[in-house]
Amino acid sequence: MRALDVRADVPMAPFCTLGVGGPARAYVRAASEDDLRAAADWARDRALPLFLLGGGSNLLVADEGFPGLVAHVDLRGVSVAESDGVVEVTAAAGEDWDALVARSVEAGWSGVECLSGIPGRVGATPIQNVGAYGQDVSATIARVRCLDLPTGDAVVLRADQCGFGYRDSRFKTTDRGRFAVLAVTFRLRPEAPGTVRYAELARALADLAAPGVQDVRRAVLALRRAKSMVLDPTDPNRRSAGSFFTNPTVGAEAASAVRVAAARAHGPEVAAAMPAFPGEGGRVKLSAAWLIERAGLAKGHGEGPVGLSTSHTLAIVNRGGATARQVVAFARHVRDRVEERFGVRLVPEPVLLGLDLDTAG
Repeated sequence: MRALDVRADVPMAPFCTLGVGGPARAYVRAASEDDLRAAADWARDRALPLFLLGGGSNLLVADEGFPGLVAHVDLRGVSVAESDGVVEVTAAAGEDWDALVARSVEAGWSGVECLSGIPGRVGATPIQNVGAYGQDVSATIARVRCLDLPTGDAVVLRADQCGFGYRDSRFKTTDRGRFAVLAVTFRLRPEAPGTVRYAELARALADLAAPGVQDVRRAVLALRRAKSMVLDPTDPNRRSAGSFFTNPTVGAEAASAVRVAAARAHGPEVAAAMPAFPGEGGRVKLSAAWLIERAGLAKGHGEGPVGLSTSHTLAIVNRGGATARQVVAFARHVRDRVEERFGVRLVPEPVLLGLDLDTAG
């Protein structure tokens, strides 16, 4: 086992797409399973907290930094196995997610094409149950290989053992901090048509009778680019964590109350057009972006170094020189405005490291 190259006081801002965050007390690049095991031992021996960093696209770090060890997961490698009309693609946790999607689409494999353009690494996808435009990774994940950090053992979890939910999994809830994702195996379908379930995507592909996976990827990338949801160094909205809030799921009575409030504020036509989708147990999923806009917060809203993206109300943008405290204060402003107008409390999607919307700022 090679010795760990642990560095002290490494700034986290350069590793995060939001571009804010103070230093980690200690930082190490973990390029192998042994590196991750050694990093966990190193932190445990010093009674320090351990944080696993991936692509940094869904992360907001406190200005004070992180008082423990940040292990930057950088395991690499992709393998493919075909059998019984299914392609199993196994990718190491440090592989770039969109590069894996592009490779799958180019090969004509269906199952992840709607997830094109999402920044980050493969290891984060089962943790967040990453999804967009009608697809979630939970629909194609077969297995997740993990390192059980307390024991140092490698374990393989089947999809039905991962506790997947909307932008959720056991890795975020019951077993938060227990596992380090090492690799993910996806079951994809060769020569299958593209997945077109989402209304906005269907409209973009309306001219095609039978869109293929390549068509779907091109359309998704175009839609995401128009919303500044594709990493682009020339985009003024580039410093964000993507969607800052998840779409809320509420009871039918609460959804009706939102519609009544929208009608009172904006008229019956706006209320009638309120996006609402059936959820589990009779609940209703609402659009966080729609709620933000109807709460009077338009694209570009904000002053100073933090504001809403000029392309999408669901993204909070560091316009330059922002602090984590300012980002949190602005996010709280958005959340509280929506709750005041509609009685719905939005929940942040990014990991808030050393921060909380109710206490910071």
